Amino acid sequence: MTQSPVPVITIDGPSGAGKGTVTQMLARRLGWHLLDSGALYRLTALAAVRQGVPFDDEPGLVRVAASLDVRFEPTPAGEPVRVILAGEDVTAEVRTESAGDNASKVAVIQAVRDALLQRQRDFRQAPGLVADGRDMGTVVFPDAPTKIFLTASAEERAQRRYRQLKDAGLSVNIDALLDEIRARDDRDMNRSAAPLKPADDAQVIDSTGLGIEEVLGKVMAAAGQA
Repeated sequence: MTQSPVPVITIDGPSGAGKGTVTQMLARRLGWHLLDSGALYRLTALAAVRQGVPFDDEPGLVRVAASLDVRFEPTPAGEPVRVILAGEDVTAEVRTESAGDNASKVAVIQAVRDALLQRQRDFRQAPGLVADGRDMGTVVFPDAPTKIFLTASAEERAQRRYRQLKDAGLSVNIDALLDEIRARDDRDMNRSAAPLKPADDAQVIDSTGLGIEEVLGKVMAAAGQA
């Protein structure tokens, strides 16, 4: 008798659409494992900077990606997953705008994506996995029974990030944030390696103007878990 594969719910979409928060809430609600795939690219970029590997050194970046010493630790509800790199808590560092921008630059390199692919698939363990990213449904888990593409307007996503940074006591310019988000969207959607787009069988959810509980409700309904 063939054993059924471990179930996966993929949640893809652009930065700021609410994927991270919804993924954590859903994983906790279901008691499933969590994959923050974007953190792996942010960690690769961060480790490359720390090791002095330039972003145009493809073989060097592949070595960094293949040798990442990383683990994710669960946190109380509402807090980001704790990210540990080589024994150091780098959660705050990998969540900065510069880390996200650098991750987007690293993610366009196919060889880096190949180096991280199996690592991401290894997170698929019983009883199930909720996977957050850009290409979870299209590339990493194409057989996932439930695929969500969570999006929101660029203006809404810029406002959300603006509030997050202001709440953290940081000085930030909303126009600059909007420009960065649009540039990242353009880079992610037009890259040759796994461009950002909904899987053919994904359910698209627009979170513009919705609270996080409303978004979670829509995602759970789409996953048949409402």
